[in-house]
Amino acid sequence: MSRLRAAIRGVSLGLVTGGLFAALLVGLALLFAFRRARLRWRGLIFRRWSKAAAWLLNVKIKTDGVPPRPPFFLVANHLSYTDIFVIASQTDCRFVARHDLAAVPLVGWLCRSVGTIFIDRSKRRDIVRVGGQVEQALAEGSGVVIFPEGTSTAGATVLPFKPGLLELASRASFGVSYAALSYRVTAGDVPAHLSVCWWGKRTFPGHLWGLLQLREVHATLSFGREPIRAADRKALALQLHAAVTREFIPVVNGEQECIAAIP
Repeated sequence: MSRLRAAIRGVSLGLVTGGLFAALLVGLALLFAFRRARLRWRGLIFRRWSKAAAWLLNVKIKTDGVPPRPPFFLVANHLSYTDIFVIASQTDCRFVARHDLAAVPLVGWLCRSVGTIFIDRSKRRDIVRVGGQVEQALAEGSGVVIFPEGTSTAGATVLPFKPGLLELASRASFGVSYAALSYRVTAGDVPAHLSVCWWGKRTFPGHLWGLLQLREVHATLSFGREPIRAADRKALALQLHAAVTREFIPVVNGEQECIAAIP
């Protein structure tokens, strides 16, 4: 039954993705001369796709707090690729993602089409380039989301935040919003830190197949009350990390439990 469920969901998600992104391309072509209209259309399609993906995968999203209104700069802990549609279903935004995703067939194209900003964290010079793109996105009225841990985790804790991309916010004294993500699944399914959180060396196709088989996923997205400001990017990173950690609900208790549970 779980495999049939996964197959139906996978096909449905593929059809919805294809249909919505075809509409995206048609709209962008028709609005070629109107940049702001193109940006609004892109944001609308991305949010519709995010809501559809959550519905098809039976991801029940509970939000605490009020999502920021664009333009905003938001940081969050990172657990899985599901974080993308959970956050995007609640607010209009663009994401900063690792550069290697751009080279993945189809995935890279889909990410680019919704305005994803790619970064190579191994090259310090790239942080300057990406900072300029983030600044431009904010000036255009977009929301921008980054995952300053730099990687996804099993959800035992929140890793220290890398301060590089916070330079723009600290220099301009721009308030940075924050949110905390957590997941749980129905009793009897594979635990969320293994089935929803994507970490370690597991391949994307294998992980996605397991995710599609889950009966139900409960996502909690907690938004902070007020944006945080600091004149120094390292101080800003520390304050944001502390704020996210306070809101964070662990997916699993302790790294040792994570390691012991790996099949």
